[in-house]
Amino acid sequence: MSWSLPQELASVHLVFHISMLKKCIGNPSLIITTENISIKENLSYGEVPVQILERHFCKLRTKEVASVKVLWRNQFVENATWEAEEDMKNIYPHLFESGEVSNQY
Repeated sequence: MSWSLPQELASVHLVFHISMLKKCIGNPSLIITTENISIKENLSYGEVPVQILERHFCKLRTKEVASVKVLWRNQFVENATWEAEEDMKNIYPHLFESGEVSNQY
């Protein structure tokens, strides 16, 4: 039997180690079509920051570093991660315009 990937996934390597295989009972409702997923050339996808959930200060020896918990959305999944507040302000200033970030100490 011959398998081929869709053209948009042509850069995916076809060889993988057998230890990566797991028994699977298919569920057609969980199948996601590749038309809905925008995969870049380097096989990554973009995440969009939705909002800042929390703010936290970490005290180091000589300074305090502010971190923010960012809610990210990609394709169909939401995920929250802690990021440096300064970096997020530089890249996504619109997230800080409302000023509704809760302080956590």
